Amino acid sequence: MAEHEVVTDGEPTAAAACAGGDQAGCFNVELALTRVFTLLGKRWTGLLLAVLNQSGPAYFSELRRAIPGISERMLSDRLTELTEAGMVVREVDAGPPLRVSYRLTEGGAALKPALTELAVWADRYLPETALRGGC
Repeated sequence: MAEHEVVTDGEPTAAAACAGGDQAGCFNVELALTRVFTLLGKRWTGLLLAVLNQSGPAYFSELRRAIPGISERMLSDRLTELTEAGMVVREVDAGPPLRVSYRLTEGGAALKPALTELAVWADRYLPETALRGGC
């Protein structure tokens, strides 16, 4: 079954999100939210965007230090995904030494109010004990 997003009065309608076409595993979710959480629902992605929103452009090593527990490989993978999604720009500074910095695009920077509201929500409704092991 092909899925199509229908927009009415500027609002996307809910559409069935099915894994492998199995109707028993379907649920209704707005397609826009599906896209958002497909990207932001991955571990470290939200924190990475938050760091870039707070600090501005940063080098790879600075990002690694700002997010304790993230491996170099995972950081590289998440930065690649965010770059491909148009949220981050990768810039190579001609050395020596050769350094790579990352900055948010307009779309990435536009997430700042949403990230701020999520932090406020978490402080109010999400107990610190909700996540075992922290970040």
